Amino acid sequence: MVSCDIFRLGEIPYTEAWAIQKSMAGERAAHQRPDALILLQHPHTYTLGSSGKLENLLMDEAERARRGVAVYQVDRGGDITYHGPGQLVGYPILQLPDSTRTPKRSLDVVAYVRQLETMLIEALAEFGIEGERVTGFTGVWVNAAGVLSKIAAIGVKVTAQRITQHGFALNVNTELEYFRGIIPCGIPDKPVTSMADLLGRPIDFEAVMDAVETSFSRVFHYKLLTGR
Repeated sequence: MVSCDIFRLGEIPYTEAWAIQKSMAGERAAHQRPDALILLQHPHTYTLGSSGKLENLLMDEAERARRGVAVYQVDRGGDITYHGPGQLVGYPILQLPDSTRTPKRSLDVVAYVRQLETMLIEALAEFGIEGERVTGFTGVWVNAAGVLSKIAAIGVKVTAQRITQHGFALNVNTELEYFRGIIPCGIPDKPVTSMADLLGRPIDFEAVMDAVETSFSRVFHYKLLTGR
């Protein structure tokens, strides 16, 4: 079984995490480290991906300054999203193999995103939350009091060396009001929810990380090791 290093970095600024991703991706491409999964939280941040539209950023500059919200244009796929305390962000730094050599894993980027969705759906099930896919949209969705709502966003980058960057954001105890400062993922008619909002109580963040790690290991066929 292939090994994968796990890093739990706590809450760190987006730019610091982005630099770590780039450094680790370079090392992975040079075969200087195994695959890795970084789990962390960010301070209040909006990021616009490669198809991001500034008109989907609704919170004005003065309000962002008052609330301490950073904004970055980044090199992942997708439109605009929010990161903040209480949200579990995962950055897999993986070298996607040739699927003809390793049939259980895939080079195909769409298949990789589907694997991330499966992993998150399985992790949510550990808390009694039924996540699902929605045709035509990326991420994981739930029925929140009869309303289809997004609980996890996914936006990735795969380099020419087949190294993955960026990843997923699962709303655990996330302050959902910050999503009102954007049109999340550029989708105006579908709200966002969190595990805490669905279950009506704060969620043990460490337990969610444990569930995500277990599901990640199972879906991607990894033996997980503490990062170094």
